[in-house]
Amino acid sequence: MYPFLRMAKELWKFRNAPPLPILGTHVSRHMCWPWDLDPWVELNNGRTLTLYDLGRIPLGIRTGLKRVLIANGWGLTVAGNSVRYRRRVRAFDRVTMHSRCIGWDHRFLYLEQSMWRGDDCTSHQIIRSAVTSKDGIVAPERVLIALGQPTQSPPLPDFVQAWIAAEDRRPWPPAR
Repeated sequence: MYPFLRMAKELWKFRNAPPLPILGTHVSRHMCWPWDLDPWVELNNGRTLTLYDLGRIPLGIRTGLKRVLIANGWGLTVAGNSVRYRRRVRAFDRVTMHSRCIGWDHRFLYLEQSMWRGDDCTSHQIIRSAVTSKDGIVAPERVLIALGQPTQSPPLPDFVQAWIAAEDRRPWPPAR
């Protein structure tokens, strides 16, 4: 089940947090509860993706994205992600999550998120997100103008550019 109460807690906790620029970093802290575990008694990989929502959604509020989405009748969707899992997170472990937008291209916003237990990074995610309207994908430039932010993206890291290129070569739909 989606962690609605945890999301409500995050939204309440950061309701008065200062606004962030589009490239600002939102930092949040989370605990791995027993219901987040898989049969190997560690944080379930699918739950990891859900917990990353707990960082991304407050980030969107603090950057003003939620306000712009509502004002324009736009939506937001995940269009792809790549996750690297490196350290186990077990029951009652506390992690610190860093969530930030790292840039954009003509179609997508790219975000980077990581979870840390002390000085150890437990997982790292790159996500591309699309702002949508009834007419399809809204160009990030239009979104940034609505946010009052610069429209020129910083250069995306090489590994992100390589991921984008790999996704462009990936067949869709996949073979059955």
